[in-house]
Amino acid sequence: MPVDDWLVQLDNLAARSAGFFLRKPIVLDLSSLDIGQDELRDLVAKLATRKVRIMGIEGAKASLLAPDLPPALTDGKGTSDVEITAVEESSAPAAANPAPTVSAPSRSSSSLIVSQPVRSGQSLHHAEGDVTIVGSVASGSEVVAGGSIHVYGALRGRAMAGTMGNSTARIFCRKLEAELIAIDGFYLTAEDLEPSLRGKAVQIWLEGETIKVAAVI
Repeated sequence: MPVDDWLVQLDNLAARSAGFFLRKPIVLDLSSLDIGQDELRDLVAKLATRKVRIMGIEGAKASLLAPDLPPALTDGKGTSDVEITAVEESSAPAAANPAPTVSAPSRSSSSLIVSQPVRSGQSLHHAEGDVTIVGSVASGSEVVAGGSIHVYGALRGRAMAGTMGNSTARIFCRKLEAELIAIDGFYLTAEDLEPSLRGKAVQIWLEGETIKVAAVI
């Protein structure tokens, strides 16, 4: 605190390294910050204008979270302070507008079936239950479900299942190439995944506080 001073430091970092946050799953740790829900919502919005997309929130009280905010995550890896002195080239041009969010329509069924691929930059949220994608999930997109996630294609983006506290939720896909996977707040990034499972059909589940990934024979 104050957060505005921290955002100035973030702007200075971005000026020296334009692509530093591009295509990276970012988790916002609030364990040392005492703010309200409106302040959190404002902070997430300000980060979005800087092309910093928050995939999840750690260290927040349950009363801080809301359906329009990123889901709660846990068991993340801390980072040291970063000082960038050289300008880094962006691997891809920044989008002119924030990535669109696709909210699932209200329905009595607990399942949502999407009969087309989820394109890069799209965000699909369905807190009421399972999500089935008849197609692929592109890199740079995300699927967030209160229940399980089924992807009948390649999973290249981010998939977060069981976000409403459902530890029995699972993630299934025909080809694992994910940037981030999460179940009930526990998550793994691409670097954490077993290399031998990449490109394979897998199922992903939570065992205690450990995410398990196994090939589907």
